[in-house]
Amino acid sequence: MHATVAIGANKLMPRDNEVILTDAQLLEAACFGAGIPPEAEQELRLAGQCYQQDSKAEAHLYRALELAPWHIAVHIGLYRFYFYKGRLAEALTVAVQCLEQAAARIGVAADWRAVRREDAEFNSYAAILPRFYLFTLKAYGYLQMRLGNLDTGRAITNKLLELDPQDKLGGRVLLQVLDRIGKDDYDD
Repeated sequence: MHATVAIGANKLMPRDNEVILTDAQLLEAACFGAGIPPEAEQELRLAGQCYQQDSKAEAHLYRALELAPWHIAVHIGLYRFYFYKGRLAEALTVAVQCLEQAAARIGVAADWRAVRREDAEFNSYAAILPRFYLFTLKAYGYLQMRLGNLDTGRAITNKLLELDPQDKLGGRVLLQVLDRIGKDDYDD
């Protein structure tokens, strides 16, 4: 017997064997590629196949974004493309979009500065969406640093460590790199 899935919280009464997914559950599944329309998935595949041809790969990624603008896997694909191509300012723009989307889906403040540890399950490895938010925050801070916005990068990384005090995501390493800027290897 198979269960069907009803999308959204507007469904009042599930039918037999029907599971209702919340927006947070949908985003969690999307992080793993679930629910992506086949046409958008095909565009992501084509982008990967022509990765060396920047304009062609980028066109496929934007076509995927057009087909599934709500799907996080599309945003992640676009982010990775820009990041690995060294197009960091464009990667930063996508990171901001991912951060905004994750914040909205888990119900935390849109401005990362206003997010508090108790706003979501940031300390739970099993809580995929809060963890995705933290990974995105780390990427955002790292890109700020790489683009020369060191104070902003430091502030974002400090927020990451506030939300992840056990440093499961390795934010402290970013701060250590910042602290070493301008020092020789033998300086303490």
